[in-house]
Amino acid sequence: MSKQQQHKQKILVADDSEMNRLILTDMLGDEYEILEAENGLQAVEAIQKHADELSLILLDIVMPEMDGFGVLNIMEKNQWLESLPVIMISSESDAVHVKQAYEMGATDFISRPFDTLIVHRRVVNTILLYAKQKKLIELAVDQIYEKEHQNGLMIDVLSHIVEFRNGESGQHVRNVHVLTELLLKRLMEKTDRYPLSWADISLISTVSALHDIGKIAIDEAILNKPGKLTDEEFEVMKTHSLIGAQMLEQMTIYQDEPLIKVAYEICRWHHERYDGRGYPDGLKGDEIPISAQVVALADVYDAMTSERVYKRAMPHEDAIQFILEGKCGVFNPLVLECLTDIADGLREALVSSEGDEEAIRNIAEEMLHQKDLTDLEHSSYWNASQ
Repeated sequence: MSKQQQHKQKILVADDSEMNRLILTDMLGDEYEILEAENGLQAVEAIQKHADELSLILLDIVMPEMDGFGVLNIMEKNQWLESLPVIMISSESDAVHVKQAYEMGATDFISRPFDTLIVHRRVVNTILLYAKQKKLIELAVDQIYEKEHQNGLMIDVLSHIVEFRNGESGQHVRNVHVLTELLLKRLMEKTDRYPLSWADISLISTVSALHDIGKIAIDEAILNKPGKLTDEEFEVMKTHSLIGAQMLEQMTIYQDEPLIKVAYEICRWHHERYDGRGYPDGLKGDEIPISAQVVALADVYDAMTSERVYKRAMPHEDAIQFILEGKCGVFNPLVLECLTDIADGLREALVSSEGDEEAIRNIAEEMLHQKDLTDLEHSSYWNASQ
């Protein structure tokens, strides 16, 4: 194949008439690389093999094995029509065939006998139109991705500022993110009790980093105390969940944003427990949003398995057993099942998440040194075990 052929856009001509294929190849072969199919089944095979390379399909309606409408039906089921345009070709030019072709997703319709000018112009216009649409879609996807990336980065930076005030590495928020995502994915696989989409899982996992943002207002002497808190100190510590929720509530112009709504749920209720013995509102069962339920479990597990100034890290197996026995409070049985299901691969997943920590830590430390922030964190371990 010559270099010129390699750079030509590819068109699939599916027609049971060899003469028709020769005519179309003669019309278009100088500008495009032509692939041929003699029937609908061959057309489907060619699409499966060359889907990412094809720019257009010229598809006959009446063919053996499978007609053109059958090919359109398979293309629709496989979502090929979203990126691959189809021009129907047929001597059947009555309104019924034309209407059916358009309703099934065809982009255009050409009747036989072929007019060279019409065929050429419609092929060029259709390919250009889809190329422009593809470019616009890619641009929109890039913009959405960049926005989500920036949002996620700023959330991580803010949450790491909270962690660093307590003299910790900041890995806690990263671990809670990973744990939350794993638990939610398993929960979605396990049950349809909670209507979670992939977008919901992504949002909840990202926003989980803000679960302890209210600790920025807690006295550092309490946050960094190298021992068990007194009852009075613990009552002060407990206020961080309401403080975090109030901080988000004060962002009045963003109250309708899903990110703020989910962040509010997590900040306020990630210390609630399934039996109603948590705080600050004593919610019970599924009165607690599933976002807060899952983040609560992720928060407790990581707090128990991480070293702090006031405690040693608990081994993974012991922490799982500790949680399952209810020694950190009562959790949703379904969420506990999810924890058990993912337990074997948990440590490996957390270790693999450590690679992107340094860049975020550097940004957070820079911001922390530039501005005198009010005070921050102590541990979910003491909160869970008291």
